[in-house]
Amino acid sequence: MWNKERRVQGGGSDTELNETGRIQAQRLAEALKDVRLDAIYSSPLRRALDTAQEIASYHNLMVQVDADFREIEAGELEGLSLTEFSSSFSQFILRWREGKGQARLPGGESVAELADRVWRGIQRIQERHDNGVVAIVTHFFCVVVAICRALGWPLTTIERIRVQTGSISIVDLDDNQPRLVLLGDTCHLEDISKNK
Repeated sequence: MWNKERRVQGGGSDTELNETGRIQAQRLAEALKDVRLDAIYSSPLRRALDTAQEIASYHNLMVQVDADFREIEAGELEGLSLTEFSSSFSQFILRWREGKGQARLPGGESVAELADRVWRGIQRIQERHDNGVVAIVTHFFCVVVAICRALGWPLTTIERIRVQTGSISIVDLDDNQPRLVLLGDTCHLEDISKNK
């Protein structure tokens, strides 16, 4: 519901999937059903965990929950509409851009702290599943900071990366040259109404 209302959903919002979200999760799972997965990891937040369970239903795998893949801790921004956020925190947005992601969300964490946390989780997965194919079901900010970190891009690049709910992004970390293979693919979601 918060996606539809365009509200800030950080790590403190354990919202459930609405009807559209459940359909998106099912479609995502169907899109990945023929992919050989060695593991499935998920944020502990219900909206991600329920999606991961849908994916796992096509694979003989247990979902492994990892708190490092929680959404950014949004603090005082949690639950605000994007309009409220833009008007109330315009000075923060300027500080964040000037500080290259180092500014901490009021009562929350910085994008740099989030990137460190997400990358720590990815490194653990690499150690456990060297050269494996792993699905990580997580949230917008986690996806974009992981892409930035993997490719060596500055964190302020997140403003130029667009991924949608239920989309698929693939980063190949198998060699010393990480590659972005797919970004925010939503072909499997094309006929789902956004207004449900």
